[in-house]
Amino acid sequence: MDPSLPPEPSLQTPEPRPAPPPSILWFDSLSREDVAQAGGKGANLGELTRAGLPVPPGFVITAAAFHQAMEPVRARLRELWEQVDPDDTRSLAGVTESLRALVLQAPLPDWLETAILAAYHRLREGAAVAVRSSATAEDTTTTSFAGMHESFTNVVGDDALLGRVRACWASAFGPRVVAYRKAQGLTELPEIAVVVQAMVDSTRSGVMFTVDPTTGNRRHLVIEGAFGLGEVVVGGQVEPDTHVVDREGPRLLETRVGVKSFQWVRDGVGREKREELPPERARARVLKDVEVLELARLGMRVERHYGSPQDIEWAEQDGRFYLVQSRPVTTGAAAAPEAPEPGASTGKARVSGLGASPGVVSGRVRVLRDAKEGSRLEAGEILVAPMTSPDWVPTLRRAGAVVTDSGGMTCHAAIVSRELRKPCVVGTRTATKVLRDGEEVTVDGAAGTVREGRVREAPSVAVVGTPAPQAAPREALGPEALGTRLYVNLALPGQAREAAALPVDGVGLLRAEFMLTEALGGVHPRKLIAEGRSREFVERMSQALLTITRAFRGRPVVYRTTDFRTNEFRGLEGGDAYETVEANPMIGFRGCYRYLREPEVFQLELEVLARVRDETPNLHLMIPFVRTKWELEACLEAVDASPLGHHRGMERWVMAEVPSVVYRIPEYARMGITGVSIGSNDLTQLMLGVDRDSESCAELFDEEDAAVLDAIVRIIRASREAGITASLCGQAPSNRPAFAEHLVRAGITSVSVDPAAVGATRAAVAAAERRLLLESALRR
Repeated sequence: MDPSLPPEPSLQTPEPRPAPPPSILWFDSLSREDVAQAGGKGANLGELTRAGLPVPPGFVITAAAFHQAMEPVRARLRELWEQVDPDDTRSLAGVTESLRALVLQAPLPDWLETAILAAYHRLREGAAVAVRSSATAEDTTTTSFAGMHESFTNVVGDDALLGRVRACWASAFGPRVVAYRKAQGLTELPEIAVVVQAMVDSTRSGVMFTVDPTTGNRRHLVIEGAFGLGEVVVGGQVEPDTHVVDREGPRLLETRVGVKSFQWVRDGVGREKREELPPERARARVLKDVEVLELARLGMRVERHYGSPQDIEWAEQDGRFYLVQSRPVTTGAAAAPEAPEPGASTGKARVSGLGASPGVVSGRVRVLRDAKEGSRLEAGEILVAPMTSPDWVPTLRRAGAVVTDSGGMTCHAAIVSRELRKPCVVGTRTATKVLRDGEEVTVDGAAGTVREGRVREAPSVAVVGTPAPQAAPREALGPEALGTRLYVNLALPGQAREAAALPVDGVGLLRAEFMLTEALGGVHPRKLIAEGRSREFVERMSQALLTITRAFRGRPVVYRTTDFRTNEFRGLEGGDAYETVEANPMIGFRGCYRYLREPEVFQLELEVLARVRDETPNLHLMIPFVRTKWELEACLEAVDASPLGHHRGMERWVMAEVPSVVYRIPEYARMGITGVSIGSNDLTQLMLGVDRDSESCAELFDEEDAAVLDAIVRIIRASREAGITASLCGQAPSNRPAFAEHLVRAGITSVSVDPAAVGATRAAVAAAERRLLLESALRR
């Protein structure tokens, strides 16, 4: 019977049947309202395209197409779905393998294959595309499914495309996705769309959050980047560069250059390859300051369009930035375990990295190197891994906290940990080598540290999310007065105002290297000088320095002149022309000696200091890495010959990093040096003969080794006898109370620590001073 004819005996015309949902939808026809058909990723790409943002063109194979293609096997899929137990690792693996096999074996309807290939040929005939899963529950305000579904890049050819589409469909039933869906209360059988998008052959790529994902600070954006294709960032495969940007301006607040040991690049038609990067390239900055700010403006534009914070993936090709994904930020709303009061932690710091998800949890370490080992992790243990790709999700759910060797604040491990409200520290570089199965540690996801032992105030995983009772804050009564001066370390002007509000006596170490890199926009200073832009150097550095000295007006600011090693300087723009390749730059052409052989940059620095001191005379000079008496004599002669030499009341310090300083302090004092600052990192590596950057020798590097402690005591006592100041700049006094007491007993004049460690250091020093006073009273 012809269904178009009216049934007998009725004479009424039947209502027309609704048209079937489309199987293919182009980006420019989609909006954020089309999640049910295009999935979260596809709907957001359509929204961005229609908003005029730089999105590579593409189309979506809709969820309806998937639904129709699965019709022959739907009943069996539903039957298996009901058997899923996300907490039974072995059962989960077996059931999900059967689910994926059903999807891959289901026949692809001829009409759908024709539609997909027609759209592909229209998009970019013969060119590479990215094929990416787009689940209908993905990239919403509460669930991100960060990287859990399959995505493929550099796909070329009809057969390859169809195979990748099937693989995306099957990924909806992978163990990591199923476990995450169950954890989020999503019990319905998954529906999934697939995005097919013109490939960006990116030379640089990364992720941008328009809110600080760790602290929830809406004033800050966080931008991460690496070389090559973007999976190395979102997958946590390398330690990316991390930039923190203030949206006012916008202006760059902080830059942390990561070690990007390799990159993925296209390798002919339909292939990719991994390229190892030489050390100087691995440590080079990915983005110039101006590019960071360009991306920040693009991110703020996306956020304004959506009206809420966004998690954005970006890629760059031929100097142009593209947006390849945007989704709502899904983390930061829920409370994490609270940190203990400053000073409560007495454990030695085992490793440190980037604090990626806040909270403090104690537990036993479990080192796993592959997601397949997940069954070894007991509930509440601290998961330590090289990196945590989405395959780890079932294991992450059981972990008390997460620690990784690589990755940044926007990698999968960080995103999922924040959603699961678990403390997370990424980019430690050595956690899997240093930490051992079964040892008890405390993970502080805000500070980015892993300390030995259990901290009394830290909750175990059993009480995650339950704040521990806290005593009334000591600060309510005002900070306790110390006999030992407490200074703060600074690197960038953007930190000055906040640091100046802390209970500190001034800046004990102002690192020139970060200021110079930021002020000069990543250009090598000698390149700037060669181009006749010396005045630009002086103006920019003067303004940066004044931001800090004004904030600390009335308190000393000790400026350490540039101590770039050749491998670090070479990473700046134009650096290849001025920096030689050294076998061991740690003990190479650096510090005081460099000023004598290449005086141009040092002379400009001295001019900057003189100009700034004219307005703010609280600025003082510190010379780094002094090896011999004669080089310091020559350096001080250069100071005296400069405009700075006429300034009265300026302190002249040297860094005590080279063991020879132990014997030279009386001579240095007679030459006019008024203070030394012990650089415990360099002093330790030179006392023990251990490269502080060596992962293979990391366990040999110990600031509390008896030889190092003895050298520190000798420096402090020699300084006191010579009538000059003795300080120490480093974190050890904040996280090692015994180390702090050692310094106080030796008679240290001051210690200088990073702003985040001020509270803990003040408590540790105060406790040491009180103990000495008590001992003195008891001896009377």
